[in-house]
Amino acid sequence: MKKVTLFTAFLFASVATFAQTWTVDKAHAKVGFTVTHLLVSDVDGNFKTFDAKITSSKPDFTDAVVELTADVNSIDTGNDRRDADLKSEKYFDAAKYPTLTFKSNSFKKVEGKKYKVTGDLTMHGVTKPVTLDVTLNGPIPHPMNKKEIAGFKIAGELKRSDFGIGTGTPVAVVSDEITIRANAEFGKQ
Repeated sequence: MKKVTLFTAFLFASVATFAQTWTVDKAHAKVGFTVTHLLVSDVDGNFKTFDAKITSSKPDFTDAVVELTADVNSIDTGNDRRDADLKSEKYFDAAKYPTLTFKSNSFKKVEGKKYKVTGDLTMHGVTKPVTLDVTLNGPIPHPMNKKEIAGFKIAGELKRSDFGIGTGTPVAVVSDEITIRANAEFGKQ
């Protein structure tokens, strides 16, 4: 019985030893989106308040789990009136659904530094699977503190109507297709 208990303890300790957590450096990160307005111009926005982490035991991140949360009330498009409209019940309904989340269930290498991350995105109380393109830069040692850092560029498209966002707004006013993008530097803990 003692051997089984010791083996089990060793197994859990081994797994915990190899899994590494990478935390986002918010000073070097941005989570944003782009929509098309009136079929002619792009409007960019981002979430000023967010958090993210990556857990991986492999140096090439092929077993990575990516987790992101963003505060919908921190949405910023550079226009206070538009931001208030986006937070209203017409779009995100931030009073009822104040957070959007993403958690990956797959992080697959395509080739070189190119990956596909698939996971569940929850916005406006709706959870849907999404697949995004990822470019990995690094990991490299930070030039100042020598801790490992890695950069991730993430991009993809989704439809706001799939999440029930702005369903009363015609696509001629605001496109249904939303481009998602994030650039983030992560440090190994």
